[in-house]
Amino acid sequence: MSLQEELHLDKPLASVEHEALLNLYYTAAKLKKRASEFFGPYGLTDVQFQMIMLLHHQGGAKGLSQARLSELMQVNRANVTGLVDRLERDGLVRRTAAEDRRYNIIQLTDKAHRLLDKIEADYGREVKKVMGVLAKSELAALIRACGKLREQL
Repeated sequence: MSLQEELHLDKPLASVEHEALLNLYYTAAKLKKRASEFFGPYGLTDVQFQMIMLLHHQGGAKGLSQARLSELMQVNRANVTGLVDRLERDGLVRRTAAEDRRYNIIQLTDKAHRLLDKIEADYGREVKKVMGVLAKSELAALIRACGKLREQL
C-alpha cells in the first residue's frame, strides 16, 4: 500500500523525494512502536537492548568505553551516560571507573547475559518476521540505499 493510501491523503505528495523521505519517517515510527511492544515485556527499551547487544557482540568480555558506545549508537555522550546509569541501576552493566566518565569501561553483568539468553532467539524470529516480507535482493537494495543516504548526512 502506498503512503498516500495508508494516510488517506487527498492530494499526492509534492515529489518522489518527499514521498521517499516520509516513507522512511513513517516506517521508522512503526518499527519503533513494534520494538517497544516487543521489548516491553522484558523490561527494556529498544535503545537499552541496542546497547546490550553492542556490548555483547562488539565489546565481549573486555567491554567498551562510554565514548565508543556513543560513537556506535550515534548519540551524544551525555545520552550514553544516562543510559549506562539506568542499566547499571538495573544490574545489567557495570562500569570500571576512570577519571573521565566518558572513558569508563562498560561491561555486561551475568544478569544481562541471562536476559540476552532469553531474548535473542525471540528477537531473531521477530527480525525475520518483520524483514522477511522483503526478498534478499530487496534487503540488499535497502541496505545500499540507506548507506547512500547516511553518506549524505
